[in-house]
Amino acid sequence: MTAALAPEGLRLRLRGQVQGVGMRPAIWRLAREYALTGRVRNDGAGVLLELWGDMRQIDALVDALLASPPPLARIDSVEKESVERESVARASLEREGLSRPGDFVIESSDECNGGATTAVLPDAATCRACHDEVLDPNARRYRYPFANCTHCGPRLSIQAALPWDRAGTSMAPFALCADCRAEYDNPVDRRFHAQPIACPVCGPRLQLLTPEGEPWPVAAEPLAVAAELLAQGKILAIKGLGGFHLACDAGNAEAVARLRRGKHRDAKPFALMARDLAMVSRYCRVDAAAAAALSSSAAPIVLLPRKPRAPSLAPALAPGLKSLGVMLPATPLQQLLLADCRRPLVMTSGNFSGEPPCIDNDETQRRLGGMVDALLVHDRAIVNRVDDSVVRPMAGAVRLLRLARGYAPARLPLPPGLEGAPPLLALGAELKASFCLLQGDGCVLSQYIGDLDEVANLEDFQRALARYTELFRSSPGALVVDRHPNYRSARLGRDWARRDGLALVEVQHHHAHIAACMGENAVPAGTPVLGVALDGLGFAGDEGKGDAQWWGGEFLLADYRGYRRLGRLQPLPLIGGDRAMAEPWRNAFAHINAAMGWEAYRVRYPQLPLTQFLATRPLPQLQRMLANGRHCPPSSAAGRWFDAVAAALDICCDRQDYEGQAAMQLEALAESAELAGNDKGYPLQLVHSGGLWELQPAPLWPALLDDLAAGVPAAQIAARFHGALATGIAELIARLFEQRAVAPGTPVALSGGVFQNRLLLERLLALLQARGLTVLTHRHIPPNDGGLALGQALVAAAQLRGGAGDMATGR
Repeated sequence: MTAALAPEGLRLRLRGQVQGVGMRPAIWRLAREYALTGRVRNDGAGVLLELWGDMRQIDALVDALLASPPPLARIDSVEKESVERESVARASLEREGLSRPGDFVIESSDECNGGATTAVLPDAATCRACHDEVLDPNARRYRYPFANCTHCGPRLSIQAALPWDRAGTSMAPFALCADCRAEYDNPVDRRFHAQPIACPVCGPRLQLLTPEGEPWPVAAEPLAVAAELLAQGKILAIKGLGGFHLACDAGNAEAVARLRRGKHRDAKPFALMARDLAMVSRYCRVDAAAAAALSSSAAPIVLLPRKPRAPSLAPALAPGLKSLGVMLPATPLQQLLLADCRRPLVMTSGNFSGEPPCIDNDETQRRLGGMVDALLVHDRAIVNRVDDSVVRPMAGAVRLLRLARGYAPARLPLPPGLEGAPPLLALGAELKASFCLLQGDGCVLSQYIGDLDEVANLEDFQRALARYTELFRSSPGALVVDRHPNYRSARLGRDWARRDGLALVEVQHHHAHIAACMGENAVPAGTPVLGVALDGLGFAGDEGKGDAQWWGGEFLLADYRGYRRLGRLQPLPLIGGDRAMAEPWRNAFAHINAAMGWEAYRVRYPQLPLTQFLATRPLPQLQRMLANGRHCPPSSAAGRWFDAVAAALDICCDRQDYEGQAAMQLEALAESAELAGNDKGYPLQLVHSGGLWELQPAPLWPALLDDLAAGVPAAQIAARFHGALATGIAELIARLFEQRAVAPGTPVALSGGVFQNRLLLERLLALLQARGLTVLTHRHIPPNDGGLALGQALVAAAQLRGGAGDMATGR
């Protein structure tokens, strides 16, 4: 006789990050605990489970699952419906041999039909259980560099196909041994259906190679030899999760200098890897939020302020900056390598500056063998290149600056009102390239790929596009691009649309920035915001005709469908066009010339370093260019204001070695000064011109230069500039509300790469919140161009659903 099935049943659909994270065995264990009958399986939409039993027990299971899901899981929604009652349910279950309370089965996964939205997950850093196991001499994975389980280990970096199964990953060549198979098949074990699991008997193996690619001549454990080489000041290429790193002792000035020469990376800061939080705390200030980010499953690089009296490290780690980018080990290999290190290691991407990191053993030896002393490699292939993520604690939150390992692919639900949008693919920007798939009820943002002006990065971008469209089973009906005529991502999209007969949507750069911030904050479709977009440069499109074609300091009344420009920073000439982005002195000359004229400046401030530097430049030629407007396109870009002030303070005056260097060093300088509570910084002028409110820097320059000539500390001048810009932006926003150009209660959305500046963001937030305004900012999506594709996708979705146009302009 079999016991009668309970008549009450419930079917639940779980959506979110619910596959490949141990969700099914967690539900299996809870079902047994609550004496419930049923089944659970993965399918193309998430996890589907059916439960029969006492409804109070079913509710208790659901509550327990939501309160304590598996470590890597994220449950976005739970949909419930009653299932067939006793007679049908009994017949169905009895066919499967389930007839007693407590009988519960984990069914095999369904093939993902249509667009897959849940089966591709970010790589996850080593969990505590695996960390401890690797250090346990009695464990069979003692000192095994590839230990992992359901709660940690490689995901995106090894995945080649769907479904998420070992056969579709680069672990396919490694057949499970009997012990690993027993763990894999046991729902009670934390390695149940953990696709990458392995052990020393059946898994990947390490090998130490010479720079020529030959096996290391000393027969010893590769990790032990590698650690000794690093202690001796050697440089190693080390295979990580999503690519190779170049590593050396961060305290060895000679090794760091040699690494800079080898990478052709003169000044851009190096990332560090520390053994544990205690080591990080010796060098940097670490609050609770930063500690949580460092120790999270994403294990990102966290930008942290250096302690003033910290132990010495090589001075060339982060020239001109007061912060260090630090991460903790993300893999057992890194954990074991750092175990005996007395100081952090430099752990920078394994490439020449600007190129994508190497992922293949032979490729790495060919490209990097001449700059390293050894290569620590293994035989598990990297399928998808994934760089290290970067976050920064700012304004009370840890904010993502580069979305990559541990966070990508990033999945966001569609904002309310955009449900039912057609499938599309947004191709992002030229710099910090990423792309975004929109399908079903959500968006998937890819990992950071790099700057597409480098051919190798463009090729990598195209490979990643092909991989994502395959993994997510995406068939976009429309492509979305920036309006810039020469962005390589935009040209790729235009050619693709023509070739395949797809719809093409072009989205203005700064509208996309604001839409990305709106989407991250789940602003409903049709709800306007006052968007403030501050960045280095973006193409205006048709709106710039007869005005500045190059925007970068914009105040937009926007929803997803369109926008109306209400204000801007004053457009000033980019002397020499693109050269003004690399040579800050050109921006200083443009600002000073507009504010007071070169001759008046030269007479008034002959002793300043900037004056003496500018005297070496071909100024008559530059003045003719300014007079006739040739090669001097006007731009409202906020980034150029930072460059101009930095040049005046003799920071990167001649040339920047990397994007944003002058602004970053200017911010670092300002961090060492404090503004008095009532000091608003230097004066700016707010005028209404041509239908726009405009913030003008003319009054700033005499005040700043007078301070400089009087010997006011440069740090104080830098701080007063930051205060001036924050105060001026807040006043322009206030004027828009006072003049009823923006309705009361409208949120203010802040986006663009300039909002990576902690001082500006925090000061502006304080000013706006003091006025009672609701302010939307980025946390989980980069404010820079790395998040642009999300905004492009949402704008296109809104326009394709309801036709282009907004409340005022039709744009």
